Amino acid sequence: MIEQDTIKLLRECDAGVKMGVKSIDDVFDYVENKQLKGELNDCKDEHQKLEREIEQELDRYHDDGKEPNPIANVMSWMKTNVKLVVNESDQTIADLMTDGCDMGIKSLNKYLNKYAAADEKSKDICKRLIKLEEKLRTQLQEYL
Repeated sequence: MIEQDTIKLLRECDAGVKMGVKSIDDVFDYVENKQLKGELNDCKDEHQKLEREIEQELDRYHDDGKEPNPIANVMSWMKTNVKLVVNESDQTIADLMTDGCDMGIKSLNKYLNKYAAADEKSKDICKRLIKLEEKLRTQLQEYL
């Protein structure tokens, strides 16, 4: 049970971290504020570090991980592009990214509870990913 919950939790973290990186990439070219650009870039770097750590853990279990849900990807892309066409501003970007952080935090906490038998290392990775999302959400508040 521990191994199965560990793999499932790591897969969800893998999908979540990939979704976070993709979301940052989707809005990055529209950002005008240099400080916001730097914060998003730093957050992306941290996500990518965690992504490599998740991949190493999944490799130990001979698992390929999980890609984000394709429907969620398309919906996210559409929402981002529609909102940016209507109002291309750092405030819109902060709003979109805050919504994404909220969804990520909620999902990751749900999976952390659902896969309670996962090993401590994978739980720690998940908690660090949640903290990254919380940190970005807090940083974005000044741009709303």
